[in-house]
Amino acid sequence: MEKLAWKRTSSQAKVIGTIISITGAFVVTLYKGPAIVIASTPSSSLQQHLNPSNRLFVGLNSSNTNWVIGGIFLTAEYILVPLWYIVQTQIMKEYPDEMTVVCFYNLCVSFIAAIVGLATERNASAWRLKPDIALASVVCSGLFGSCLNNTVHTWALRLKGPVFVAMFKPLSIAIAVAMGVMFLGDTLYLGSLIGATIISIGFYTVMWGKTKEEMAECGNETIMDSPSSHKAPLLQSYKNEQV
Repeated sequence: MEKLAWKRTSSQAKVIGTIISITGAFVVTLYKGPAIVIASTPSSSLQQHLNPSNRLFVGLNSSNTNWVIGGIFLTAEYILVPLWYIVQTQIMKEYPDEMTVVCFYNLCVSFIAAIVGLATERNASAWRLKPDIALASVVCSGLFGSCLNNTVHTWALRLKGPVFVAMFKPLSIAIAVAMGVMFLGDTLYLGSLIGATIISIGFYTVMWGKTKEEMAECGNETIMDSPSSHKAPLLQSYKNEQV
């Protein structure tokens, strides 16, 4: 687990870097600012999805959508996920086998998701998958979103601990902004640029603190394992000198 000593520079860097990253995430979310890079013209398929006559667009803008409940669920997720990282780190200390842990994790999640899905969606036609973008999204979500993502997370938790993995959550906002501008033609706003810069500074501050802490621990272990640190008892030393 993480050690926090306020007098150490490494601990101060981890705390300050975490606060900076959270501040950057708030800047990206709450501040928009002027446009820096204007988005290109969206494709015809994207225009069709964004058409106000589209049922999906109307549903997102209707008064029936309860955004407050969605915000509460997202808040609960980001509170429970770090707790799960801590629990998973303890599991990996007792049973350091990433593939087995991820297998049982995905099995339990699939079982719970199936129960919730069947309870909320009674229409059988909604469960039919056709060879189109819906099937491709399900396959990609299963391979990359569940299998590969959870395996990498579990492996990193075993090696580096929960703080290292959790720090990539704010950084993913900056990565999403960059990927949206490059591949989706999104408009880059000043708030997104400033927030992404702040997030990156906070991330590297935490990584610097973690690296310095690990170097200090390795140095202490080297000193403890050195031959000069193993001192012989006083009586035995006296006998050796007499001989």
